[in-house]
Amino acid sequence: MARLERPQSEERTRIAVVADPHISTREEGTSKLFDYTEAHLESAVADINGRDVDYTLCVGDITKDGERWNYDAADEILADLETPFRSIPGNHDVLKEGYDHENLPLAEFEERYTPDSELPFHERVGGVDVVGLNSSGGDDWLTDSHDGLVPEEQLAWLDETLPDLDNPLIAVHHNLPSMSEQLIEHRDNNEPEMAIPPTMKEPEAFLDVLEEHDAPLVVTGHLHLPSATKERGVREIMSPTTCSFPQSYLVFDVGPDGTEIRLIPVVDHLGMMRGHYERHQDSVTAKGLTDMAAVRLAQFPLVDES
Repeated sequence: MARLERPQSEERTRIAVVADPHISTREEGTSKLFDYTEAHLESAVADINGRDVDYTLCVGDITKDGERWNYDAADEILADLETPFRSIPGNHDVLKEGYDHENLPLAEFEERYTPDSELPFHERVGGVDVVGLNSSGGDDWLTDSHDGLVPEEQLAWLDETLPDLDNPLIAVHHNLPSMSEQLIEHRDNNEPEMAIPPTMKEPEAFLDVLEEHDAPLVVTGHLHLPSATKERGVREIMSPTTCSFPQSYLVFDVGPDGTEIRLIPVVDHLGMMRGHYERHQDSVTAKGLTDMAAVRLAQFPLVDES
């Protein structure tokens, strides 16, 4: 998918990045293929176990809509994973107004999926400094919106933390503006009725901190397609989802020559055809995202800085 100059480390480190599993045990259908979400995550776990991976990072939306039973189902699958597993929340993992079920509180999410039971977090993995941020909200903030925001207290923490890190890989669920602009361009050129999914609010303050500290790489999810962008010197790699086309995850190999990123499908040919068909038929917006994903798959590598 990509070859990057940075992050770069003398100690070779391999990190699997999983995005937007949307585990659902009581729903079926839609472009997210809810009835296959468990099987797709199981396939990802089995594949990761066979690739000598050091660490697995999820960039959010573990569940359909933050339901306890779906977290429990995800945890049963993740129990077979042979690497440490960490996650940041996605907009579907945290409480939103209008839900008619009990949502997993943010504190319990942190206890289950972060190294020190708190967000944001930093964890050294081999030659990489993994940084996890929460752009999605909590029990009492962003509950009225699926948009993203990195609040001031996290920006202050990031500003204080980044100078001490050698090789930061920063995980956040929502995308930088230039990634969202790719959707706007596709809509304007191809799908006038396509809706733009929720975006990052007040992104300039976040970009100011990233630029100030020369952050080499941000990894995101949210839009369910593989893509790359660079904004104010900050590289963003967006991971596809395991749940919908192209059902897959990413492997980041960090070494002395930089970082190589590979896309790994979690379904066979027929499964990929099913994913493409169902997502393409679901809605105008889903069709647009499917077309964007297909075009990007045909253009690999999206970035080659070697």
